[in-house]
Amino acid sequence: MKKFLPLFVLATLGLSACTSIGYDDPDKVETVNMKFGSTDLQSMADAMVQSLLSSPNLQYIDHSGKGDDKRVVLLTGNVNNRTSEHIDTSSITDSIRTALLKSGRIRLAATNQGQDELGTQVRFQMESGRVDPNLIRQFGKQIGADAVMYGNLRSIEKSKDRNLEDGGRKTDDVYYKFTLEVVNIETGEVIWIDEKEIRKSKKTGLFGA
Repeated sequence: MKKFLPLFVLATLGLSACTSIGYDDPDKVETVNMKFGSTDLQSMADAMVQSLLSSPNLQYIDHSGKGDDKRVVLLTGNVNNRTSEHIDTSSITDSIRTALLKSGRIRLAATNQGQDELGTQVRFQMESGRVDPNLIRQFGKQIGADAVMYGNLRSIEKSKDRNLEDGGRKTDDVYYKFTLEVVNIETGEVIWIDEKEIRKSKKTGLFGA
């Protein structure tokens, strides 16, 4: 038994030496497993951005006080995760916000996180005594959002056990549906809605896990 111990240690070290870490293309299709991944996130965000920018209802909204810039001021709200997975849906909305702002066709209002940071800074300027009184920024001058965007991410998971008809293979299937809608804050009217669907399937052979 003692003869084989060094061989086992050497084999273990050899396998460890084969481990490598490297960078990869973030746009490359991810197929590591069935869980929600970066490819799904990018696909959903891209589809929604294209739909948003092509909607005639989101070209402009006019009301008194906006001045000459009639572009829609959009507030991006929450996307509820209705799946069984732990998914940070803010990553999806972050990608959508970034693309919309870069397009130059939609204006964005600060999110709740941004408003918290603004509130902290304005209170600091007004109360700390450290800021030139002539340069203190005041509350009450922000432009109001015209519309708010929010949505849901849902999934359905199914499994089919191994059977003779499928050659002993096991089948796993997961379906995602991402729904977003935009509502005019003043009228309460839904002015845009769309959904993106993704389905993944995995077939495991007779001796697979």
